[in-house]
Amino acid sequence: MSGTVDRRIDARRMINHEFSSVEQFINEYVINLSRSGVFIKSDDPLPIGTQVNLRFTVIFEDLETIEGVGEVVRRVEPGTPDQTPGMGVVFVELTQVSRELIERILVRR
Repeated sequence: MSGTVDRRIDARRMINHEFSSVEQFINEYVINLSRSGVFIKSDDPLPIGTQVNLRFTVIFEDLETIEGVGEVVRRVEPGTPDQTPGMGVVFVELTQVSRELIERILVRR
């Protein structure tokens, strides 16, 4: 044994969704998008510390994809008063194309 400890709670999970427009992406699924991460609506949020492979496909100017790796850092359970259930995911790694697309989406907002 090498002595290193695997601190991941679970194997990486895939979050993959397709949207018909960037507006649908922003309004219906990702309610908080920033340069550092996203809040994803979910009735079954993953545990804090879970590594996730992110892949969101939206129609912006063309069919565009945001993809990379994130980590769940916050959970809001269903039934929490005055809060949307889901999870906060920080970007750990994004493709250059994804970073540029997020910037364009943020400017458009």
